[in-house]
Amino acid sequence: MHLDFVTDPQAYGFVTSKVACCGQGAYNGIGLCTPASNLCPNRNLYAFWDAFHPSETANRLIVDKFMTGSTDYMHPMNLSTIIALDSTT
Repeated sequence: MHLDFVTDPQAYGFVTSKVACCGQGAYNGIGLCTPASNLCPNRNLYAFWDAFHPSETANRLIVDKFMTGSTDYMHPMNLSTIIALDSTT
């Protein structure tokens, strides 16, 4: 899923996957988000919050894929299907 955000961020509503929303140095990719960090104007438009973590918007998309996505991401079935099957036993 992360690879999708990185290779085609616009398809997911992000402006970029090369620059983190919060951080320091080139591409905001150095260190953690601190009061001394650069901060983007709209965190919903960035695939990554900092050098390590997906943004809240990206996390919501990832969870949606876990819950209701196709077998492209969840194999052999998504979590909603597993829960539905489990509730019948």
